[in-house]
Parts: sequence; structure tokens; C-alpha cells
Amino acid sequence: MSQTLLVTGASGQFGRLVLDSLLQSGRVEPGKIVAATRDPCKLADYAARGVQTRKADFDAPETLDAAFAGVDRALIVSTDAVGEPGKRLSQHEKAVAAAKRAGVRHILYTSMPSPESSAVLFAPDHLGTEEAIKASGIPYTFLRNGWYAENLFMSLPSALASGQWYTSSGEGRIAHVTRADEAAAAASALASESDQNAVYTLTGSEALTTDEIAALVREVTVKPLEVVHVSDEQLAAGMKAAGLPDFLIPTFVSFDTNTREGHIAMVTDDVEKLTGRKPVPLKAFLEENRQALAG
Repeated sequence: MSQTLLVTGASGQFGRLVLDSLLQSGRVEPGKIVAATRDPCKLADYAARGVQTRKADFDAPETLDAAFAGVDRALIVSTDAVGEPGKRLSQHEKAVAAAKRAGVRHILYTSMPSPESSAVLFAPDHLGTEEAIKASGIPYTFLRNGWYAENLFMSLPSALASGQWYTSSGEGRIAHVTRADEAAAAASALASESDQNAVYTLTGSEALTTDEIAALVREVTVKPLEVVHVSDEQLAAGMKAAGLPDFLIPTFVSFDTNTREGHIAMVTDDVEKLTGRKPVPLKAFLEENRQALAG
């Protein structure tokens, strides 16, 4: 491949998996990959393999022109700045503007499923970023990443320890997908020669309710786990009593609200379309991570 590919947020969990997938594919020479992050020293292991490393700080726009220079296709990995309203969208808009100035020919962005209707509180950040990319006139690929299976680490260890899993998700369904599967799909899309606009919603192959997920967890861990259905207000009160920071509680509750309202129940074959293989089933993920989940 003659195109130069950029991955922002490259030292993060998702970014590293994208880099690994690109390198393992053999489709891209290491020197044609640009890994950008706030601290390039964290990417020394990739630099040793021939990958270009550059500084890209979305809070320091003066670093972005050099980061995007000479890049043909850029994957903008959404930042984790969710605690300050408007900050993440502003960061992304600066990156899109830099990409346009640099003459980037295609932008890929890690968005979320149905950002226009999602109940998740940070959905407007994703929708706004998609709109900014469209407004730039640059051809785009939106990778609407489904709910990571790894997000279960946020709730299951404590739930298994107590034997009770509190949720306000009701009978809503969710098709968990591993971070590695989504990163492999992103790498494949990034290495593509396509210049057409595209939207992919990346999900697992089966949408399950919390009760169904709990049944799998019980089977895999051989531990008791009762699902306790509560209201959003009760869930928020429980999180506060558990010591969760106040500013995080509304966002975490909105995850369950979003599931209950059916905004993330979709199942697609987009991971398989991009990678050529089916995503890892949730049960297999649970089995692989049995010890981490059970504590």
C-alpha cells in the first residue's frame, strides 16, 4: 500500500489494537503507519518496529498540523474527555480542521450506534463530530462501535462478589463485541482503498438481555448471580451509596436507559464484512476472562 495511514490516540487500548492489527495484516508497511498520541514516548515499541510516531494533543491544536502532515487516510479515535460538557466535541472539531488543512483524503471516526437517537449522555459528542466531518467535505467512514464486552468489567466483578447485579436496563438487549474485534474492523477499514462514504455499526452476533447475560455468567463462573431490576433513580442512588463520583452517575445510568429503550439492540454483520471473520461470541469472551470477572 502506498497510502500513509494515521491512527490518533494510538497509545490507548483501542489505538494499540488497531496498530497491532495493521502490522499483523501485512497489508501496510510499518513506515506507512503514523501513530499519534500526546506522548510519543509511550509508542517506543512501535517506533522500534518502523512505525512513525508523532505528537498529537487535541487540547494543543498547534501540534495537529504536523501530526496530520502527509497523511492520506486518518482514523480519529474519539477521546475520553467526557467529564466536561462540550470538551470532547471541541477536541474532535480541531482534529477534523487539521485533517482538512493537511489535505487528508479520507477520515475514519470511532462513533457510536444511533448517535442521533441514543439516550447515552455523550451521544451528542459523536453526532456533532460526524456532522463536522460531513461539513469538511472529506470522504468519510463512520465506525459506530457497539458496546465493548470489556465494559462488563465495570459491573460484573462487584456484582459477582455480592451475588446481585443491579440494573435498570429492563428487557433491553445489547450485542456485546470485543474491543479487539472492533479494532480489527477499524484497521481493515483504514487500510482500504475505498474513497466512498460509509457507515458501519459494529456489534456482536447476538443481542442479549441482562438476565440472559447473567445466565451465561453463572454458567461460566459457577457463581450465584441474581439480577435485581430497579428504576433509573434507584440505580443512581445505589451508585452514589457505593461511592461513585457524582459527575459520573448520570452518564452510567444513561447506559442502562439506552439499553432499556432499545437504542443498542441492533445486530449487524459489519465486523465480519470488514474483517472476514465472525466476532467472538460473548460466552467465549466470558470463558477467556473468567478469572478477571470473578475477581
